[in-house]
Amino acid sequence: MRMVTRPSSSPPCRCDGARAMTVEIGLNAAIVSVAERSPRILVATGEDLRDALPFGPFDTARHRTFETSLRAHVEDQTALDLGYIEQLYTFGDRGRHGPETQADRHIVSVGYLALTRADPDAALRLSGAGVLWRDWYVYLPWEDWRAGRPSLIDRVILPALMRWASTGGAPITAQRRSRLRLAFGTDDFPWDEERVLERYELLYEAGLVAEAMIDRGSADASAAGEGPLQTGSGRAMQHDHRRIVATAIARLRGKIKYRPVIFELMPPEFTLTDLQATVEAISGRHLHKQNFRRLVEGAELVEPTGMSTAATGGRPAALFRFRRQILDERPAPGLKV
Repeated sequence: MRMVTRPSSSPPCRCDGARAMTVEIGLNAAIVSVAERSPRILVATGEDLRDALPFGPFDTARHRTFETSLRAHVEDQTALDLGYIEQLYTFGDRGRHGPETQADRHIVSVGYLALTRADPDAALRLSGAGVLWRDWYVYLPWEDWRAGRPSLIDRVILPALMRWASTGGAPITAQRRSRLRLAFGTDDFPWDEERVLERYELLYEAGLVAEAMIDRGSADASAAGEGPLQTGSGRAMQHDHRRIVATAIARLRGKIKYRPVIFELMPPEFTLTDLQATVEAISGRHLHKQNFRRLVEGAELVEPTGMSTAATGGRPAALFRFRRQILDERPAPGLKV
């Protein structure tokens, strides 16, 4: 979903002290849904086979706020009804859309996290718009711990990062190894599922993902689908969109612990098994079934509907719904998994 960018009203600026450059404000959306226990991001595939997040210009003539502009762009292109939306970060590094020497304009993107419920009919509408859903672990495979610690971390990623950490002098090596401990949980440090962005930025800084190679002019964009770590690097994205995805995942993983945003991804009625699978998909962690149920019941986040479903194929499972009264009863009603 690539929208035509209108010239910004911002005046040209001299970003390098010698050449004027037009600055434009764009809006990028990391739109998340969960289907078949898979956490998915809405993307469009470019001519170079690298995926891109939905993007559109901020049109001051039509919209008063960034959020209303973003909602309008997405709904016009996909007919998706977005639920929860929050601003992530402003991505404005020079050169983020290509080599600085070739750029005559600079796009500053305001990144957003948006949530929507899975809708089978929406897939048909999206296919006509040239966009599709992809599992977000395709881009960041080292983040999926639902089946245990991914083997590629110890087999591929950490050896490559340790070699990179040792290439500088003593102070640089010590600093890099400290960052490695915090990001990847080495030397008996625990794995923190919220440090998604730190892990990606380490890999980028070390030149171990395709985007880093492309930005440094040492790789052909058309051949960068898997990157220098091969299967360990994940699928490449255009520009800095994988960094935006990492930021969105980190924000959502933290958010579900103190706000009930997980229910923005659930149907109105659901089983506790479905709720657990959705939380596991987002957090990238396997959760103990009985402990999870005690957590949900103790937090009083759901209430029974009095109905059940046999769709699971086994014994009928009770259906629940989000108990909205919790929003008035508690300041931080989340799932502290």
